[in-house]
Amino acid sequence: MTALWTFDAMVDATGGRLVPAGDGVVTGLSIDTRTLQPGDAFFAITGERLDGHDYVTAALASGASIAVVAAERLSSFADAGTKLVVPDVLAALRDLAAAARRRSAAKIVAITGSVGKTGTKEAMRRALSACGSTHASAASFNNHWGVPLSLARMPTDTDFGVFEIGMSAPGEIAPLVRLVRPHVAIVTTIAAAHAAFFSSEEAIADAKAEIFLGLEPGGTAVLNRDNRHFDRLAAAARAVGARIVGFGTDAAADVRLVDVRLEADRSEVEIELFGRRLAYELGAPGRHLVMNSLAIAAAVDAVGADLEVALGALGGFSAPVGRGKRHVLQLAGGTAMLIDESYNANPTSMRAAFEVLALAPVGPGGRRIAVLGDMRELGADGPALHAALAADIEAAGIDRVHCAGPLMASLYDALPASLRGARAETAAELEPAIEADLAPGDVLMIKASNGSRLGPVVAHLCTRFAGGTAVGSGV
Repeated sequence: MTALWTFDAMVDATGGRLVPAGDGVVTGLSIDTRTLQPGDAFFAITGERLDGHDYVTAALASGASIAVVAAERLSSFADAGTKLVVPDVLAALRDLAAAARRRSAAKIVAITGSVGKTGTKEAMRRALSACGSTHASAASFNNHWGVPLSLARMPTDTDFGVFEIGMSAPGEIAPLVRLVRPHVAIVTTIAAAHAAFFSSEEAIADAKAEIFLGLEPGGTAVLNRDNRHFDRLAAAARAVGARIVGFGTDAAADVRLVDVRLEADRSEVEIELFGRRLAYELGAPGRHLVMNSLAIAAAVDAVGADLEVALGALGGFSAPVGRGKRHVLQLAGGTAMLIDESYNANPTSMRAAFEVLALAPVGPGGRRIAVLGDMRELGADGPALHAALAADIEAAGIDRVHCAGPLMASLYDALPASLRGARAETAAELEPAIEADLAPGDVLMIKASNGSRLGPVVAHLCTRFAGGTAVGSGV
């Protein structure tokens, strides 16, 4: 594999020292011995639950070319392999990320928003990969360690970089975006996510607007023209000299949705971008994904990539794990479809998922079933926001709802008796009822905040009904 960093370059970037001294290269970066590959540099980050220093010896034994360790812990493994010794490992990772950005000539896109960050990032990756060498954040690496890790992994010959930046409190985006220094910053939308940590949606918008603080001079802010916070975000972007591009259905949108045909597993889209008509296929269902594809078109245009080539690549887009990926379950007498939305949830994304479930075709005698877990971090309004979903479930024509978690009790009580399935305090307790209820022809959607632990239920069902194969695309 091509060298990502030399030992000398890592020393220069971090100000650390090599023990023992020597030359070498790394081909990747890791903070987890479970996924470490031979040739990686292992960063021994200390987290809330685990200390990476406890795994340094194992990492070096597994083929790590070097381990980045704190000076105060060096004596714990003095005889094990090559170490880059630094005062603070996470700070060293940030320094390496900054060095990666300085050495790169790539055009950079950063993405934030209350809903749709990861799906938009993955679709953007696919679109730009058709136009040049593209590097993007893995999974949902969007926090204080995920962003610098993703940036430090960017190869020198990258043409386009795509980075997801998240937050759960004010002040978290600014230092990350100043590392990334994007040419384009996208805010997908503003909604009641992490509301427990904010006084209002306006406060959420202000926190998301921190993404403009790292824009390169002359950079572009891509904003949802249909969102009620557009003017507030636009004002924050203009304050740093950004060019504003609005997307949506609004007549004033620079990138405007002209027509869309929503199908069960994909969408056909026609847009107008600064007066230019473009048509393309999006290989995943859902109007919310269609709207975010407009933001992708705006960003592709802003970085100077080939629009027709990039949008043409979106026909092959499929949803990430936990965000709409589809699985076929093999049952006695037939199959059922599982739509995995188990990674994240708030009221806006719940409603979008219901619309996707409504479009999903069922087999003969099949039903549309929703398995829902708590939406977390909604604050005092949490119970009411859960109960309010009942009307959307009825409007979507969903046949049965199983609920897990104390907050979902409010939704369960608000549902008509005819739609109520099982209810349990935890996802694990709900699992047997879901399994017993499944029948051939059913479409089952599982959605919750990640902390509600419905992801393991998805894994169990895919294993239990041995065909659990991923198919097609999703939200």
